Order: sequence, then C-alpha cells, then structure tokens
Amino acid sequence: MSRRRGGFLAVVLLLLLLAAACSAPERRWQPKPGTAWQWQLDGKVDPGVDVPVYDIDGFENDSSTVRRLHRDGRKVICYINAGAWESFRPDHRDFPAAVRGRPNGWPGERWLDIRRLDVLRPLMAKRFDMCRARGYDAVEPDLLDAYLEDTGFPLTAGHQLAYNRMLARLAHERGLSVGLKNDLPQIPELVDDFDFAVNEECAELNECAALTPFIRAGKAVFHVEYATPVGEFCAQSRKLGLSSMRKRLDLGAWRRPC
Repeated sequence: MSRRRGGFLAVVLLLLLLAAACSAPERRWQPKPGTAWQWQLDGKVDPGVDVPVYDIDGFENDSSTVRRLHRDGRKVICYINAGAWESFRPDHRDFPAAVRGRPNGWPGERWLDIRRLDVLRPLMAKRFDMCRARGYDAVEPDLLDAYLEDTGFPLTAGHQLAYNRMLARLAHERGLSVGLKNDLPQIPELVDDFDFAVNEECAELNECAALTPFIRAGKAVFHVEYATPVGEFCAQSRKLGLSSMRKRLDLGAWRRPC
C-alpha cells in the first residue's frame, strides 16, 4: 500500500470516528450517592450555596437562572407538580375539571386522577418540554404516591406504577434525568425506571432503609427532614449513603446539611 493511500484511509477512518461521536446520544446525567444538593422552591434562588446540584421550581425559574447555575458548575433539577392540579400555574386551565379531585392540604391544589393517562400525558409532556427548553438537566415530578392518599379517586398501586413509569419515559425521551419522589413502597419496582430519588422525612418516619435500592444501584437519594434535628438523623444518613439536610417547610434558601 502506498504512503498516500495509507494516509487517505487514515483520514477516512478519523472522519468516521468523529461522525460516530457526534451522532452518539448524550448520556443522561446520573447523580451518585452522597452528592450534596440544595432544594429551593420559594423565593429568588440563592446561587451562593456551594453544592453541585440545585433543585428549583421549573415554572418560577427561567433559562437565565439555569444558565447562571450551569456557569457555576451546577446541575439543575426542574421541580414540577405531577400529582396535583395547581390553580396558580399558567397552564391550570388546561386541566379538565374531571381530573381534579379533593384538596391535598396545600392552598390552591387538588389531587389529579392519575388513571387518565390520555389526558395527563400531553399536559405533563408540555411541562417537561418547558424544563428541557429552559436547559434543566433533570426533573423532579412531585406527589408520585397519590394512591396512598384520600384523593377522591379509587386509585390503586397499579395506577401509580403506570403513571410513574409514564413520567419517567417522558423525561428520558427528552434527555432529562428523573427522580422518584417518595413512594417508598414501590421503590423495588421503580428503581430501574428512575435516575435518583427525592425523599421527605424518611428519618422522622423510620423508613430510610427502604431507599437503599437506589444507593445499591449507584443512584443518589436526595433527602430532607423538616422537624428532626440534624444530630438525630445525619449519622444514619451517612451510613446509608443518603444526601441529607434539614430544611424549613417553606423550602426557601435556608438549609442545614449533614
């Protein structure tokens, strides 16, 4: 083989490798156990917390906030309520009255009829599209355990599994990671569908060990307590590999990490 032909083949091979690299799908972000985080859903986001992950309200924070956090090296999670209708969201009129159930205890919110995938899938897809368009890395769909609550609908564990998996698919189709919010009883069945977990008060309820399937799978568990002092849960959190902190219930900027 001539030197010229060998050089030509080398150039062709290099171009093919570059084309393959450019066409390969980008891997979703996968937070690891023990990753520190900030969860702020109320007030103007304080970017000064020295952690690699921020979880913020998807509607209240536009792409400029996400870009600012990205410039500081942070990954950003888009909080979206997927289990309840909220009267104060800009898309509230898109939810038919038939899918709105009983109040869930928060002002302006009502449980959603998660059996109605035909209605809720396109509505949640639009919300996830918003998260992607604003540059978020992941989504945290809230209230994924409605089957355990008095919603006004005859919801079953099967309905919840179907709904939660639908949400996970919607996120993954958009290149977004997705977190399982609470729903501890179904973790064994859903750990493969979700990229991380978000939990409230597992220490208060003596349930933190139920989150270990995520840790064993190499997936972060972002955990908060509201009433329990850090001195009473941090030792167990560190032992289990959870990413734990104490927050006030309003989920402002204040935090006390382990």
